[in-house]
Amino acid sequence: MKVRTADNVATVFFWLAALTIIAILASLIGYVLYHGAKEIDLDFLTKPAQNLRAGGGVGPQLFNSFYILVLSMSVTVPIGLLAGIYLAEYAKRGFVTGMVRLCIEALTSLPSIVVGLFGLLVFVNFTGWGYSLMSGALALTVINLPLMVRISEEAVRSVPGELKEGSLALGATRWQTVIRVLIPVALPALITGVIITAGRVFGEAAALLYTAGISSPPLNFSNWDITSPASPLNPFRPAATLAVHIWKINSEALIPDVRRVADGSAAVLILVVITFNILARWVGRIIHGKMTASGR
Repeated sequence: MKVRTADNVATVFFWLAALTIIAILASLIGYVLYHGAKEIDLDFLTKPAQNLRAGGGVGPQLFNSFYILVLSMSVTVPIGLLAGIYLAEYAKRGFVTGMVRLCIEALTSLPSIVVGLFGLLVFVNFTGWGYSLMSGALALTVINLPLMVRISEEAVRSVPGELKEGSLALGATRWQTVIRVLIPVALPALITGVIITAGRVFGEAAALLYTAGISSPPLNFSNWDITSPASPLNPFRPAATLAVHIWKINSEALIPDVRRVADGSAAVLILVVITFNILARWVGRIIHGKMTASGR
């Protein structure tokens, strides 16, 4: 009887903790959307920001956020996945492997402002790129790469050993087993890792202040020459992301409708993150179903 009572009490506390977290998250999202969703329209999503006049939007900042996401994840995902597979399947226990894991743990807890100063020294000044999307993307890679390595390693390790042993017993090489068995089975966890790291890209501001800059030059969206300073695809131009724009609006903006822009920008950022998470999980489920022959 006492065991059952203790179990019921623990269950109630777990449910209360879960509901509390959900309530806090729902309240935060609801507050932001309540104040900002009414400010969002097509003009707000496409117009450039204004420095002194009212009526500005977040078009370039929104584009910059997605562009820096692509640049950063194109480096983070391949390196993080390969490093995680190596640590899970190939690395032997020893001093070098222990040091690698220690470095990963240290980098995971490194403050983003420190990464921003490191990016300012290396990616901005040493390379001569200046404030640019590429500098910001590499700084974000430094932040997200340790997390991606850990998630990839844990995802590969979580695959049941019977599947791996069965593949090897049928004559497959270790690399074939990794590609055709381990990665497809671990794909949902890997997709989750990509979503988490991508969400950090959308919400990061401190590191980008020192690497990508806090302003964007006028962009010509009809000019797709990657070498042109006015081209939106030029990765070596300064660019403020949506998160940096929100910080700038709330700290030093002189526009008369600062509250409208700030609320609308925050709502757009929340909606983008939610939409990205939903689409990423949907795509990941489809890919997982096709690779494991468990879905249509």
